[in-house]
Amino acid sequence: MDKRSLSIAGHRTSIALEPEFWTALEAMAAEKSQPMAALIRDIDEQRQTTNLSSAARLAVLRWYQARAEGLEASKNTPSEPEQ
Repeated sequence: MDKRSLSIAGHRTSIALEPEFWTALEAMAAEKSQPMAALIRDIDEQRQTTNLSSAARLAVLRWYQARAEGLEASKNTPSEPEQ
């Protein structure tokens, strides 16, 4: 478990997550061209759970699910015939 401290919404907070979740959050932030603190702030503002670490894990899960759905949809779309 890796613990990181961030400033969000004007206050310091610490989040403890497994390294794999930090890696996914870094990829999410890069995809959105935003710093990690901004991504965590967005997750914090939208969370429906009292625990920010849990909200971050759920955000990662939803992000991977959306990517998987996109891949599945592209496999089901007929491709252009080769010429």
